[in-house]
Amino acid sequence: MRMIHALVAAGLVSAGVAAASAETAGGHRLLPQAGLDWQAAPPSLPAGAEAVVLYGDPGAEGLFALRLRVPAGYHVPPHTHPKPEVVTVISGALRLGMGETADEAAASALAAGDFFAMEPGTAHYVYADEETVIQLNSNGPWTLDYVNPADDPRQRTQ
Repeated sequence: MRMIHALVAAGLVSAGVAAASAETAGGHRLLPQAGLDWQAAPPSLPAGAEAVVLYGDPGAEGLFALRLRVPAGYHVPPHTHPKPEVVTVISGALRLGMGETADEAAASALAAGDFFAMEPGTAHYVYADEETVIQLNSNGPWTLDYVNPADDPRQRTQ
């Protein structure tokens, strides 16, 4: 299992999710939203998402901040994370559902400015109603484990 987590973390780097360029002064980081370098999200997420690392390294030990941008109609099936997940909706709208079975009607609506946090191992899923940007903060290495392995996009053949 540790090998799977290591491969997922390595996939964040190999998928081209690079840290945004930043101007630093005295150890501070400034990242204007207009200058973010969006790239394809890690292969652990369904196709169509884009990501940018704002701070830290999701593939390594330590604190990180990552933004994800997903298109309208995007869905992440039920999954868990081995570390806490702290998320703010930056723009757009999504619905968050809890549990090991996706139930779109039972998912709670979240709009720009809304926030959620989950303990490690909490099964959840999301639906994006429109193009949506979220900011995910956690401690690395970040991994995503699907409740149903068949939902894992890394398991699909082209």
